[in-house]
Amino acid sequence: MLSLTTLLDFNFEWPTMVPGEIMALTLLMVFASLCTLEFHAPNKKLSAKHLRQSYKTNISLFMVNNIAMSLISASSLLIVVERYSGKGLLNTLSSSAWKAVLSFVALDLLMYFWHQASHRVDCLWMFHKVHHNDPCLNISTAFRIHFLELFITHVLKASLIIILGIEAAVLLTNEVIMTLFIMFHHTNISFIGEKLLSYLIITPSLHRTHHSTQRCEHDSNYGAVFSFWDRLFGTLTEREPAEIGINGSSPLDLVNLIKFGFTLQMPPIVQPVNLDAMIAEAAYYKAEKRGFSPGNDLRDWLEAKKEIITQLYGDKTIKHNVTRKPQYHYIKFMNLDINHRRIQNF
Repeated sequence: MLSLTTLLDFNFEWPTMVPGEIMALTLLMVFASLCTLEFHAPNKKLSAKHLRQSYKTNISLFMVNNIAMSLISASSLLIVVERYSGKGLLNTLSSSAWKAVLSFVALDLLMYFWHQASHRVDCLWMFHKVHHNDPCLNISTAFRIHFLELFITHVLKASLIIILGIEAAVLLTNEVIMTLFIMFHHTNISFIGEKLLSYLIITPSLHRTHHSTQRCEHDSNYGAVFSFWDRLFGTLTEREPAEIGINGSSPLDLVNLIKFGFTLQMPPIVQPVNLDAMIAEAAYYKAEKRGFSPGNDLRDWLEAKKEIITQLYGDKTIKHNVTRKPQYHYIKFMNLDINHRRIQNF
């Protein structure tokens, strides 16, 4: 049996170009297969409404990114490859197989560090949070990327091409393989042997942890393909997240999601107003000022209601149906206070 070193030393010839049609067809077929698995055997049952919203936004963002990257002439790295292939560090190796393997490992390591930086540097997280705000994690989430993050990723890959001298066929093959893995670990599935497989590659269960709303969980599992980078650098977390997405409210439609990628701070969380509780509390303090004298319960309640609504809505006439139940809650609370005072006086 040939050893791994002997196999990689075999100097086979890579095809001069992988047809774009074959690449696109391969990705489309795998995408369709993973979608089918999600539909028939999902790891978590997702709301049909939210899933449609996610697919609509993610596919639209994918199309916008393709247009944007084409306009700035950065949709392909082949121009860089044509100029620098054979001139980098890999040019010292005679084996095409070793060049292919090392270039793929180097690309995956680059993506690991870039992904980690996107979480730790605020100005990079500003773009990357667009990918994380999908509360409905599924295969289409793999394409939920802000176009500026995509552009920076291309620049980093171009730098690696120049340093290593990666050849065109190797680059295209690597890109297809990495895209397949990224689609795979975003898929809403689970399967037998996933735990064992996670020792080598990033699996859906590991990446679900990465999409947790809890920062202690989503700041982990940065790998694109191999999970041993996270094990090596101490960023691996194996835990089922309670909730997916990011904390706070954020837009889920295409236009506002793109704008969201330019906001450094998270939008404020608007807490719902419990009007009845506010009125009851204000009425209680009015009664307290009167020494809890009997006969003024309704008066205190109506005055408190008017003041609270004026503070919240101004002088506009607001039709608000406040039931008498909160009033009884207030009276009950007031009676408890009176009983407490009687016990103290006794």
